Amino acid sequence: MKKTLNIEGMSCGHCVGHTTSALEELDGVTSVKVDLASKTAVVESDVDIDDGKLTEAVNEAGYTVTSII
Repeated sequence: MKKTLNIEGMSCGHCVGHTTSALEELDGVTSVKVDLASKTAVVESDVDIDDGKLTEAVNEAGYTVTSII
């Protein structure tokens, strides 16, 4: 599974690290690449992760998911 999350609220490298850590903690995640310039996170996993769980992880980190592709 590979999903791209559009995220609002990230403004610095610390934000990128915080978001990356939050998503990496989800079961089954194999790769997370957060890009500050495009305000996206690409999440890869070996299982299908529900969009709600992805959104919840980002929300708990303090940011807002605007869409998931």
